[in-house]
Amino acid sequence: MEFVFQRSYRGPLKAVILDWAGTTMDYGCYAPAVVFVKVYKRKNVPITMEQARVPMGAHKKVHIRQISRMEEVSQMWEKVHGRKPHEDDIEAMFQDFVPLQLACLADYADLIPGTLEAVAAFRKRDLKIGSTTGYTGEMMKLLVEEAKKRGYEPDATVCATDVPAGRPHPWMCLKNAFDLQIYPMEALVKVGDTLPDIWEGLNAGMWTIGLAKTGNEMGLTEEEIDTLDPEVREMKMARAYQRMSQAGAHYVVDGIWDVDPLLEEINARLARGERP
Repeated sequence: MEFVFQRSYRGPLKAVILDWAGTTMDYGCYAPAVVFVKVYKRKNVPITMEQARVPMGAHKKVHIRQISRMEEVSQMWEKVHGRKPHEDDIEAMFQDFVPLQLACLADYADLIPGTLEAVAAFRKRDLKIGSTTGYTGEMMKLLVEEAKKRGYEPDATVCATDVPAGRPHPWMCLKNAFDLQIYPMEALVKVGDTLPDIWEGLNAGMWTIGLAKTGNEMGLTEEEIDTLDPEVREMKMARAYQRMSQAGAHYVVDGIWDVDPLLEEINARLARGERP
């Protein structure tokens, strides 16, 4: 037989799955970064904000483990403690991390400008709103309440602790689809500010949109970005766009306020039989 039937979804998008810190709240993704620095400082191993941000998007214990495996950090640890960090150290730092993170989360819970307007636009398209995060369930309980006070309430929230493994694995996105009762996966879009956000969506068979300005790639508040030398700002933004594009994002934009117009383009691509 020379021809075979190929099933093709031609319908519209049904849901948008959003990240939290750096995407809908906490401009610059500061809350986790500052705590990772504190946790390592407690072990007399000072790390930089840049080092703290490298694994951003992962489950927080995985994040701590990945920092410990950085060559410079591992060497500092060995100099201070006389050995390389091992799993007991990772667990101890994670136990330190949890109360420190809970204590400061509310301080970084303000919504990123444009979030409420973007969500309203998604709702107008009859899209469900899901969310994924590297935060634990205990942390998200606090953040969900803070977001609700500010007018944002997604239809589903899945934490890394709710699934076998967090990003870059697809399980949080797949559980969102399950909880929202939506399929196929090409009818969903993943939006986030980290490279693992992009990989998570791609691994789940979804369209992906990276946010270059408001999250971990820039790692600065709106005010800090505005005060940068224009040449430096342009260079940092170009690097953020390039990194997210190279990670495989279908689209990269500044922030969540730029997402809605792209959904029309994705709908057109779906109608033509295209898939992520």
